[in-house]
Amino acid sequence: MSVLLASVSDQGFLSSSPIRTALVIGAAVAIVSGALGVFTVIRGQSFAGEALGDIGTTGGSAAYLLGVGPLWGFVAVSMLAAAAMELLGVQRVRGRDLATGIVLGGGLGLAALFLYLDSTYHNAAGASVTILFGAIFSISSSTVPVVVALGLAVLAILITIHRPLLLSSVAPEIASARGIPIRAVGAAYLLALALSVSLCAITIGAILSTALLIGPAAAALRLTTRPLRAIASAAGLGIAAVWIGVWLAYESYYWPPDHQGWPVSFFVVALVFVIYLASGLPRIWSARAERRADRSVALSSGEA
Repeated sequence: MSVLLASVSDQGFLSSSPIRTALVIGAAVAIVSGALGVFTVIRGQSFAGEALGDIGTTGGSAAYLLGVGPLWGFVAVSMLAAAAMELLGVQRVRGRDLATGIVLGGGLGLAALFLYLDSTYHNAAGASVTILFGAIFSISSSTVPVVVALGLAVLAILITIHRPLLLSSVAPEIASARGIPIRAVGAAYLLALALSVSLCAITIGAILSTALLIGPAAAALRLTTRPLRAIASAAGLGIAAVWIGVWLAYESYYWPPDHQGWPVSFFVVALVFVIYLASGLPRIWSARAERRADRSVALSSGEA
């Protein structure tokens, strides 16, 4: 911990503009993805989040081809994919999975074409790595207001629909009986999911975006079953994973090979995985304590 604090207080760390931008964007994305991720886990739509992240590769590669910022490509294509998934069938779980698989296959086919064209016509060899695995240190500070605005839009949608969304997620029959427009609520949720996945994509890459969306939320729901506490916990865990990941990537410049630095996305995903595993420890300890208590009661009864 003392090494971490010493490195963070180092002038070379916080005085760097790319580092500050990465920390701000990472925190904003972690808050948004943590809030929406809780509902994604509750609804069992992790596959939809993964599909939208993978399809975002199409948007990012198309944006490079057109000379536009990758964020706009991620947002545009993810929203179109969410609309297509909604039109093909979102009411039932089987219909959602079928629609998601169809849209995912078509999107990845276009992504392969656009990545090929990027490398052929623009000689953008690093474009594929940036799109697939992210490059948070290369994000311009001018992108921060855009990220914050999109994040606020996601939170506004979530605040508006959170009650009917939660009820339709855990008890769709009751929600339907109460007159809740399940289709409209699901469509609004998919729109928010598309925006959230796009923000995750510019942070740790399109194909890894689900880790930041699902991992902290799944860990938080292991620790508490209350939605508000889970959202706060997921946001906090996500921020911790991103910030520590940025610090480790900064420190990895002094690691082999030859001052190249390790990717932020690797550290963030690895930390999210460790957090998820660690979140199961309280239940294990609680189960062991209950077994010991039951054993003590049984032994006491036998002696009596």
